[in-house]
Amino acid sequence: MKIRSLWLGWVGIAVLLCVAGFASLGARRPYDATPQAILGVLEEQQKAWNRGDVAEFMNGYWNSPELTFAGASGITRGWEPVMARYRKNYADPQAMGQLDFSAIEIRVLGKDAALVLGRWHLKRAAGDVGGVFTLVFQRLPEGWKIVHDHTSADAKNQ
Repeated sequence: MKIRSLWLGWVGIAVLLCVAGFASLGARRPYDATPQAILGVLEEQQKAWNRGDVAEFMNGYWNSPELTFAGASGITRGWEPVMARYRKNYADPQAMGQLDFSAIEIRVLGKDAALVLGRWHLKRAAGDVGGVFTLVFQRLPEGWKIVHDHTSADAKNQ
């Protein structure tokens, strides 16, 4: 009887340790590094913009006809039309100014998706502009990319 009780006690402890081990594995999500990876994309975009390099800035976007950009002029669909929009609206380094992102909030939606909210500000000789943005990031084979961008200007940041 004592041997059986002792054996059941050890089995119980082993089961508890296994459950605790699996619970701690569940707490460690494989996508915990997502915010840092996304911040890295935004930092690279900011650096490229501030060098006047729109092409490099666009590397943060999904190079696909399915990319969407929503702004004051409506919805633009596709990487090439979004690139053309940036080139038209920011034709030279003076028009581009110096970009600063702030108040970044990243909400991880899953291992391959995240929602990013933030503010943008352009310091320019012609006058500062700024506003807010919402980005949908997706982890693709080529890394984290913006698949949707909704950017708005606001008077508060000008």
